[in-house]
Amino acid sequence: MWEWLQMFRILDYFCIEGSDLKTGNKVGVLDGVNSNADWMGSLSPTLTSMPMKYLAVPGSHDSFSFWVDEKAPVGPDQKALVKHLATAFHLVAKKVMKKWSMTQNLTFREQLEGGIRYFDLRVSSKPGEPGHEVYFIHGLFGHKVRDGLHEINTFLNSHPKEVVFLDFNHHYAMSKEHHRYLITMLQQMFGQKLCKSNVVEDITLDYLWENKYQVIVFYHHPLADDCPHLWPGSKIPAPWANTTDAYKLIQFLETTLGERAKYGSFHVSQAILTPRVKTIFRGLVKGLRNHLVERNLPTIMTWVEAQKPGANGVNIITSDFVDLVDFATTVINLNNLLLSQPSRDLRYP
Repeated sequence: MWEWLQMFRILDYFCIEGSDLKTGNKVGVLDGVNSNADWMGSLSPTLTSMPMKYLAVPGSHDSFSFWVDEKAPVGPDQKALVKHLATAFHLVAKKVMKKWSMTQNLTFREQLEGGIRYFDLRVSSKPGEPGHEVYFIHGLFGHKVRDGLHEINTFLNSHPKEVVFLDFNHHYAMSKEHHRYLITMLQQMFGQKLCKSNVVEDITLDYLWENKYQVIVFYHHPLADDCPHLWPGSKIPAPWANTTDAYKLIQFLETTLGERAKYGSFHVSQAILTPRVKTIFRGLVKGLRNHLVERNLPTIMTWVEAQKPGANGVNIITSDFVDLVDFATTVINLNNLLLSQPSRDLRYP
C-alpha cells in the first residue's frame, strides 16, 4: 500500500517535469567529444603489440539505455510487483522507471566518438509480438538491437583502426529462434569485422588490424558455443559489487582485480552503484543520476584515476553516465603508465 501512496505523491511532480523526460535532454554532454574517436589507432606501437587484456579500455554500463520506450510494456526482466504497479499507475510508474532505467545520456555513436569501446548489452523479445525481433532492455524496452548495431557498424566503417567489445550478457524471453535470429544478425551486420574466438593472450591491436577485425562479441548463452565468431562469456568476467556504498564498491573492485590474473581473460571492473528498492523510493523523483550517481562520482573517479593497467591491473572499466565527467579520457590516459614500466611487467603475470 505504501508503494501505491508514493506513486500518487509524485503524480503532480511528473505533470510538471515530464517535458524533460520526453525530450531526453542530454545534460552534461562533453564539448569536444570527438577527440577520442580514433584513440586506439593513435596508441604507441609498444601498446598496440601488447595483449589487449593489459590495456585500459573505457566502457559503459547498460550502454543502450540512453532511450527507453514508455509506451511499451514493462520488460520481462522485471518482477511481478513492478509490472503490477506499471499497469495500475501507467503514466507515473513508467516515468519513475525511466528515471531509474536510463544509465546513459549518449547514443552509441556519441559514446564511440567519445572513446567508449566496451558495450554492456541486455536484450529481450517483446512477449506476444509476432516474429523474432530483439530489443535492448533495462526495465523498459529500448531500441531494436538491429538499429544499435547498425549505428556501431557505421562508426567502425569510418574508423578502421578502432575495435569494440560487444558483451551480450543478459537475454530475456528469448527462444532458440530468437537467439538464432540475433546471431545471424551479428554475422550479417559485421561480417569480416568479427574476430574469431581465440586465446585471449594473442589478441593485440596489431593482430586485429592485420586481420581487419574490429568487433569482439561475447555471447553468454550455450547456443553460441558452436559459432566461431562468438566468444564465451567466461572470457570476459565482470564481477558485480551490488552495493549503494561507494567505499564498499572500491573495496570490491580491488579484491576482484587481485584475483583476475588467474583467469587469463579480459576483465571488466564495473565502477557502478546499484540501487536497492529503498534507494529508489528515497530518491523516487530524482532518479538514478541525480540521487545516486552524481554525488558518488568524485569518490569513484578518484579510484579510477589511481589505477594502472597491465598484468595485475585494470582492463575494461565501465561507468554510468560516461559524459558527466571526462571518464573515457581518464581511462584511456592510464595506458601511458604502461610506457614507463619495464617490459617484464607488461606481459605475463
